[in-house]
Formats: sequence, structure tokens, C-alpha cells
Amino acid sequence: MDRYRHLHLWMIIPMIFMQIGLLPDYWGDFSDNAWSVHIHFWSGVLWYLYLIIQPYYATRGQIEKHRTNGIIGMFIAGGVGLTALSMMHRDIVSAERSMEMREAFGAFEPWFFYGVAAIEIPMILAFMYAVIQSIIHRKSLVDHAWWLISTVFIIMMPALSRGIQLAYVEWYIADWPNVDIMPPVYFTQTLIIGMALFAAAQFGKLRHPATYLVVGINLFTCLLEPLGRSELVQGFLLAMLKG
Repeated sequence: MDRYRHLHLWMIIPMIFMQIGLLPDYWGDFSDNAWSVHIHFWSGVLWYLYLIIQPYYATRGQIEKHRTNGIIGMFIAGGVGLTALSMMHRDIVSAERSMEMREAFGAFEPWFFYGVAAIEIPMILAFMYAVIQSIIHRKSLVDHAWWLISTVFIIMMPALSRGIQLAYVEWYIADWPNVDIMPPVYFTQTLIIGMALFAAAQFGKLRHPATYLVVGINLFTCLLEPLGRSELVQGFLLAMLKG
């Protein structure tokens, strides 16, 4: 467990990345956000905080605290996943508004929002799967820890990508609306995969199933555009994500 002794410090890094990503999108219009957005955001923040304090307790012999907080943490993880799923209809609303108000949305065409919904569903399911795997492997502390750490890199994309995309659009605002909005997504995924592989190398988990899941789900996110443009995918989302 000596290798994991400073894990809590490492976990602060993705927390900072998440907050930077959400700085303009969440904090920039804090009072205008819906209640569901606030609930999802703060449940996610609590989850990240638990991923910082739990390794601290585990590596310092405070196992009882670790176990008690772990039970509460699983409740919070469920909240993160369920609130994310409950908000999926917002993507459909955004797609419909983009269709109706083309000038206001500019480069963000309806396919983009359909694509976001299409990638977020497997992303949320992957998050829940990783949490369940951490429970199944709770008797193997290192596997339990790595499954939990993987959840950070599985759900980092929406927060980080928003911040990077807004900065990208601002940089190319003179060319608006003739701006390709996909490069920030690809850059975000490359950044997340890079951070995940770096962390996996540090803790000897490059060949761990959780690492494969992280890489796989972030590569899948790069299919946002073809998925969003697919009429079959759009039809499925419209049938499933009712308001």
C-alpha cells in the first residue's frame, strides 16, 4: 500500500481540471442553472472529494472510517449516475432549440447535441459499472482503489470539454459560425486518456480492466459527430429520452 500512500494528493489534480472546465459554463451563470444541474454538479463534487479522502484513510490505518465513508460514498456515486441520466433530456431540448434558432446556436447544429446524448449514455453506464466492480473487488484493496479512480477519467469529459470548447470558440469568434466544433472534443479526449495512462503507469495498472474501460469509453466519445448525424441514433434518442 506504500505506492498508494500519496494517492489522495494525486486525486486533487483531476478535481482541479474538472473545476477549471466548469468555470465558465457552471460558475459563469450559476444563478441561471436549473435545480437538476446544481444537484448533479454538487453530487459530482462530493464524489471527487470522497476519492481524495478515502485513499488517505485507507493508507493510514483508519480502515473503519474508510469503510463507513465508503458506504456513504456508494450512495453518492448512485446519485451522480442517476442525476446524470435524469438530465439527458436536456440534450434533446438543446437539439430542438438549435434546429429552431439556427442563428443563435451558430456552429452548434442539432447533430452535436444528439451526439452528446449518444456518448453520455454509455459513459454513465461505464461509470456505474466501475463503481459496481469496486464493490465486487472490495477485498482486494488495490483493485478496489483502481476501479474507483477510473470513475474520475470515465466521467471527466463533459466538464472538461465544455471549458475547452468555450475557450476554443472564443479564440475563433471572428470566424463564427464557420467554426469546426469537434477539435476541442478530440483534444479533451486525448488529454483525459493521457492523464489516465500516466496515472495507470504510476500505480502499475496499465493492463488493468478499469484502464481498458477508461481508454475505451474516451475513444468512443470521439464518435460524437457520426453518432449525432445518424438518423437511426437520433430516432432512438427521441424515442427513449422523453421530457
